Amino acid sequence: MSDPLTTLLAEKGTLLADGATGTNLFAMGLMSGDAPELWNEEEPAKVRALYKGAVDAGSDVFLTNSFGANASRLKLHDAGHRAFELSRIAAEIGRDVADAAGRRVLVAGSVGPTGEIMEPVGALTHADAVEMFHETAAGLKAGGADIGWLETISAPEEYTAAAEGFALAGLPWVGTMSFDTAGRTMMGVTSTDMVALVAGLDFPPVAFGANCGTGASDLLRTVLGFAATGTELPIVAKGNAGIPKYHDGHIHYDGTPELMADYAEMARNCGAKVIGGCCGTTPAHLETMRAALDERPIGPAPTLDQIVAALGAFSSASDGTGDDGGRPVRKRRGRRAA
Repeated sequence: MSDPLTTLLAEKGTLLADGATGTNLFAMGLMSGDAPELWNEEEPAKVRALYKGAVDAGSDVFLTNSFGANASRLKLHDAGHRAFELSRIAAEIGRDVADAAGRRVLVAGSVGPTGEIMEPVGALTHADAVEMFHETAAGLKAGGADIGWLETISAPEEYTAAAEGFALAGLPWVGTMSFDTAGRTMMGVTSTDMVALVAGLDFPPVAFGANCGTGASDLLRTVLGFAATGTELPIVAKGNAGIPKYHDGHIHYDGTPELMADYAEMARNCGAKVIGGCCGTTPAHLETMRAALDERPIGPAPTLDQIVAALGAFSSASDGTGDDGGRPVRKRRGRRAA
């Protein structure tokens, strides 16, 4: 039986995912240092509003408020024993929102990194990591999530452990990594490395790609790297809304709705099939992204120069693979700044 994401992709061709979780919850009153996952129980109306904002803006799939709902991260808030429960509640709220949407909308159970370093570099064993991911995935499945959604991963060992956790829970999944260090993940994974990693898993994701990172331009360069391998799996692009800027005691992202509409169009042309936003992406951004995907025709893959002209400079000269080490970093165009 086909998984829900593959089925919806076959029907629609391209899917719009959601935007930021943390950024939007901070706008609702979440304080720095608080565990967002506790809001599933303490502030369910605000979590519901987060989900509904994405659905009303046109998202086909949205992520649950469960990014840090694992035993390792929650123990920092004396809630390490509540990973299953808080994941379940996050998915239950999402299920209610999706079922009331009046159209097919998928609930994707967000699963973030454990926050620990795995052996042999760190102390976290493979078995313990698998169990953490299994517990979170099982809670999301119990709450009604259609799929799991692993995001912001840097280490291949952690990605592999998460795959085993999803397998134990019997939950199909999507998996993205964050390429934020000169075209590589913090642990050195390149776009081509990731394609090979995914292909070698016993329980591979139904779609894979990149999220977060250092800006929309860099993320699209990574997507081009995925597509260049000839992979047949659907590619996910979930980039930040511009670059973070510190202003009046808060972090703001300078990507306008206009910029994110251009990003969505270019992401599709680069080869992405599931397109959303990450940090800084609000429902206002999603609305323009929805319009761009619906109204603009599919075109050829953009060149690197075209990406820079539309979205701004790359943060590094290379995408990490060594294929373009001499390319200059261009200046960001001021007209796009918020």
